[in-house]
Amino acid sequence: MSDEEVFDITIVGAGPTGLFAAFYAGLRDMKTKVIEALPEPGGQLAVLYPEKMIYDVPGHPKVQAKDLVALLLEQCALFQPEFVYEQRIDDLRRVEVEGEAVWLMENGVGRHYSRTVVISGGIGAFVPNKLEATAKYENRGIHYFIKDKRPFRGKRILIVGGGDTAVDWCLNLRDWASEITLIHRRDGFRAHEASLAELHASPIPVLTFWELDSVSGNGDVERATIRDNRSGETRELEVDAILVNIGFKASLGPIKEWGIELADKRHIRVNGLMETSLPGVFAAGDIAAVDGSEPLNLIVTGFGQAAIAANAARQHIDPKARLFPGHSSELRL
Repeated sequence: MSDEEVFDITIVGAGPTGLFAAFYAGLRDMKTKVIEALPEPGGQLAVLYPEKMIYDVPGHPKVQAKDLVALLLEQCALFQPEFVYEQRIDDLRRVEVEGEAVWLMENGVGRHYSRTVVISGGIGAFVPNKLEATAKYENRGIHYFIKDKRPFRGKRILIVGGGDTAVDWCLNLRDWASEITLIHRRDGFRAHEASLAELHASPIPVLTFWELDSVSGNGDVERATIRDNRSGETRELEVDAILVNIGFKASLGPIKEWGIELADKRHIRVNGLMETSLPGVFAAGDIAAVDGSEPLNLIVTGFGQAAIAANAARQHIDPKARLFPGHSSELRL
């Protein structure tokens, strides 16, 4: 393979949006590469909640996150895109290869050339928000992610947080753990209404205005002291594990230096065709803000944007090509 092999389209990020973009690029007969900073595909689905059930993917009444990743990989494998893992793109710039202006994506490991680029980096680089009270017990009963729920069988679990992840893990583990308690520092939740209703209908104690004050144990987590932030009252809970789901610090990382117009510190501004301010560079999924508006961070939204971006990229490469590819039912795969 030439060091200057030029792909028709390179997708930066192998989360669900990136994988579906790779499939649609294949439908449009584009030579496709997918570059992922993590050692595996799936993005947040693989890293944050592979064991969780997802209920808002069309055609799937419910599907486990890791199974959805496997199905997306099977789907895009129809066209055999090239995957590159454990590479973060540090620099994006325009260069000329054999008389053709293309995009060069570069890092300390490799150089990648492409006629078009789709940025599907999810929420960008992210690290979990942490609590000072839990620092001593990280990897000893404190968890920010769950990749395998088997170790939690029959355990007493304290879950901290008020968003979708905290609520979903309460529901996912309720018939798995022996005890679950949820605490949240206020009475307002950021989770889906249906999930909240299911949580409140369950026997799981939900303590609002309570925070994690301290953790103790002989080596591993054994007890948690929680505090009512209104009265100052404290309680001690016997626990085997504490799951902290209080959000993430997300950053666009090197993307901020690529010369792309941003909507804010976390999102790339795109138009209705998912085009960024750079010619031939598109963005789709959670990272994209259409005309600067607040993104609707749903997997299904990313799927739609991935299809738009891939088809628009095809037309960018060949202006005579139709934006609409025809219905997939008309194709023979």
